[in-house]
Amino acid sequence: MADTITPGLVSLDADLGVDKSAVIRSLAQRVVAQGRATDAEALYADAWAREQKDETGLPGGIAIPHAKSAAVTTPSLAFARLKPGVDFGAPDGAADLVFLIAAPADAAEAHLAVLSKLARSLMQEDFTAGLRAAGSDDDVVALVRAAIGEGDAAPAAPSSTAAAPPAGPAADALTIDGRPARVVAVTACATGIAHTFMAADALTAAGKKAGIDLVVEPQGSSGYQALPREVIDGADAVIFATDVDVREPQRFAGKPVVRSGVKRGIEQPAQLIAEAVAAAHDPSAARVGGETAAVAAAPAESIGWGARIQRILLTGVSYMIPFVAGGGLLIALGFLLGGYDVNKDAATVIIDNALWDLPAGGLGQYLGSVAFMIGVTSMGFLVSALAGYIAFAIADRPGIAPGFVAGAVAVLMNAGFIGGLLAGVVAWWIGTWRAPRWLRGLMPVVIIPLLASIVASGLMILFLGRPIATLMEGLNSWLTDLAATDAIILVGVILGLMMCFDLGGPVNKVAYAFAVAGLGAGSAENPTPYLIMAAVMAAGMVPPLAMALASTVLARNLFPPVERENGKAAWLLGASFISEGAIPFAAADPLRVIPASMIGGAVTGALSMAFGVQSLAPHGGVFVLFAIDPWWGFLVAIAAGTVVSAFAVVALKRWVGRKELEQAESGVPVAA
Repeated sequence: MADTITPGLVSLDADLGVDKSAVIRSLAQRVVAQGRATDAEALYADAWAREQKDETGLPGGIAIPHAKSAAVTTPSLAFARLKPGVDFGAPDGAADLVFLIAAPADAAEAHLAVLSKLARSLMQEDFTAGLRAAGSDDDVVALVRAAIGEGDAAPAAPSSTAAAPPAGPAADALTIDGRPARVVAVTACATGIAHTFMAADALTAAGKKAGIDLVVEPQGSSGYQALPREVIDGADAVIFATDVDVREPQRFAGKPVVRSGVKRGIEQPAQLIAEAVAAAHDPSAARVGGETAAVAAAPAESIGWGARIQRILLTGVSYMIPFVAGGGLLIALGFLLGGYDVNKDAATVIIDNALWDLPAGGLGQYLGSVAFMIGVTSMGFLVSALAGYIAFAIADRPGIAPGFVAGAVAVLMNAGFIGGLLAGVVAWWIGTWRAPRWLRGLMPVVIIPLLASIVASGLMILFLGRPIATLMEGLNSWLTDLAATDAIILVGVILGLMMCFDLGGPVNKVAYAFAVAGLGAGSAENPTPYLIMAAVMAAGMVPPLAMALASTVLARNLFPPVERENGKAAWLLGASFISEGAIPFAAADPLRVIPASMIGGAVTGALSMAFGVQSLAPHGGVFVLFAIDPWWGFLVAIAAGTVVSAFAVVALKRWVGRKELEQAESGVPVAA
């Protein structure tokens, strides 16, 4: 395994810039200059995206910006001793010791273990004092290699002068039934490299100082060693100091729980322990898998509202993406194999025929029908899965069932994923009820799912159903009347705006249903329905294609790594007319993504009408070009709208409200 740090990666008493962005960029450039990464801007963008989610400054003048990046070829530590120091968000001031931890996107467990050793060493005052006293680059390299076990010397033993956690409550306050309290904890950060293990060590040290029995399970990128069952069973309370979902949380079901961001586990371990012991004494305290919600239980000072909402939406999106990707591509394959009208009788073809008894259309029609129906079935779970896991992010496991049910009802009512938000909030609210002890065991598995399903779905049907249906009927009637006039280009603009407004929600569905319903009346003498269908399909392809162009080509540094990965899939989803490929981007940043998408959709709709593009196919994107005339006009309209939307979203992200966005993503409350 190559050395993780070399003299060429060290900068002593350097002035790398006036802010942390400049420092991170300079260190990323140094990693590339040493041949250990291929693209300084890509590495900087990945580290900066991590920094935006949670600042990496730590008490004691330390900062550890870090990232897993596809640009990194060799796991590396780039170190700078700054003069003057730079603010990285630590509560006690600027940082003068900065490590950029750069790991490959597919880093091996051995590499990640080495990098985590550095994070733990930074909790030792003798190690940081050595870095400040080092007289040369070689001295720093020797000290770091010894700490991480790469040098000839053995790793430095933990010092008795380790950074002491803040003073906690008196020892007698941390006992239960006359014995020291027993607490278990889980720590996890987004990358699983640095904060995960630093929080684990801080909590362990604080627990030892407080005289309690505390065992920590760090869930890092290199894997984790699950706590023994008997340790969990004997615990009085649980601490979840995490920025991501806890793996296998059901192991802790029923235990009193305190939740926070991972950084609080580093900065305030004694307070977390005191809160956990207090929760163990409180019969009405939040519990894992029961009367608890990730959002409600997190202390307000550790996670801002912007970050909470983003985490809720992205949790739902992460579970929904496989349904979109798999289902959408199967639908496209169905059109490719079975022809543009495969959607009309796919179910009948499958039921009435088999491989040994093929339909009149032959093997292509049969396999196309099979692929189409599997894809449609997969896509049918889209809203329910999104709603179910949005509810899960709000109310934990008790929210899943009512979320799925309300999501299915939302599909029936054409109300998008609003059912998931509603179900999650209702399930969380019911979970806050102070139920008698004998009823608590039934709350997460019976009472909360039952009542939340009734309330959320009932509200959807009783109060939202008729208004939504009336709105859709009115929009459909208005579009029909407008299409009968000569304002055909205006119709294209309006349809383009509607297709990009809510990406599969009720407005989008009105435009698409309006186009599909009219296809049967189309003919050579009455081409208007074909013109409308082409404009609708072309505009619906713009959002995912535009987000793919922006996140993978035009401005990768403005998008976090997960969105850049989604952007790669969005190319094919957009080409297949799967508008939902843009939902991950819209969920994370709706105030920029949706307006930009609508601008491009309007351009595409207008151009499609101006070119007189007609489509006989209701779906399929570029896979049904044989059913579109003129095909070149269709492609030009899509390309124009995609470019316009992509540049619009880049401009909005770069110049509109950037400060507020960064504060929301990092959990810092935005000042009024």
